[in-house]
Amino acid sequence: MFEPDTSGESGSPAYRPLPLTLDQYAEGVLAGDRTTLARAITLIESNLPEHVKTARQLLTRLMPHTGDALRLGITGVPGAGKSTFIETLGIRLTGQGHRLAVLAIDPSSTVSGGSILGDKTRMELLARDENAFIRPSPTAAALGGVARKTRETMLLCEAAGFDIVIVETVGVGQSETVVADMTDFFLVLMLPGAGDELQGIKRGLLELVDMIAVNKADGDNLEAARRSARDYRNACHFMRPAEDGWQVPVQTVSARTGAGVDQVWKTIFARYESLKQSGALREKRSGQMLRWLQALVDEGLRSLLQQHAPSRAVLDEVRVKVRSGELPPTTAADMVLETFRKH
Repeated sequence: MFEPDTSGESGSPAYRPLPLTLDQYAEGVLAGDRTTLARAITLIESNLPEHVKTARQLLTRLMPHTGDALRLGITGVPGAGKSTFIETLGIRLTGQGHRLAVLAIDPSSTVSGGSILGDKTRMELLARDENAFIRPSPTAAALGGVARKTRETMLLCEAAGFDIVIVETVGVGQSETVVADMTDFFLVLMLPGAGDELQGIKRGLLELVDMIAVNKADGDNLEAARRSARDYRNACHFMRPAEDGWQVPVQTVSARTGAGVDQVWKTIFARYESLKQSGALREKRSGQMLRWLQALVDEGLRSLLQQHAPSRAVLDEVRVKVRSGELPPTTAADMVLETFRKH
């Protein structure tokens, strides 16, 4: 299983796992083996050509075994208590016999290499739960790369038998849109009584969410949380009309005491079951997969263009002319693409 690795500075042999075959990866993941799952995720996060090829083959083989999990996206303003909420909810779900995977999309990981979930002590109890699996945000050159790897990780977790997958975002920039477009239900956590309650939620985010939960509704914050919930409810009524009979619910919750957590889950699960029974869930996921396909094709074409030497040379030339105002961007783009087509 292991081979010596003498690349360390001390010269003493360290040991690393031997590479797995495609069959070993697939069989291990389908058996729910956590070690194999972790190694499979590391494989799909790699950009080495040989790893990318194996990862593609693995996902193709596992695809028929995916799709049975409830996919829940969670975002929130800074300090809203997402980690505490996820841990409180997660422990209740595993206690009911569910197998839970928690993934993160953290755009800051593209810079720092870190993740909001990188330190599992934030969810210490859940991290020790044998029915839970926590995976930090992958590092990548851009949010699109993080999103792609997280989507693939989600599919691996489903193939490994996890029936609930939570995807968390730190709530920065475009990450909310990315998470909403890979999950079945999108929950946003807000704080009570911040003064300008409605300032904390942008209209664009309001159009994405399926539910708002005002967290930290306990002790001296309870009344402020109720007021905030009323304000958000009114905002949803005017800014987010009901769609297919669904009016965005707003509830108060305390992740610290557990108050309201069960009700939040009941709301999420009821909506999921309703979408599944009506066929809307299948339609929603199909749309998500097709948009993912288009994004991958766009990304691949962009990469081919960047690697195409004649096109790069023309691009360098027209950039100078566009900058000086000698050439309009439309004509410049046509020149680059024409070069790509001809060569």
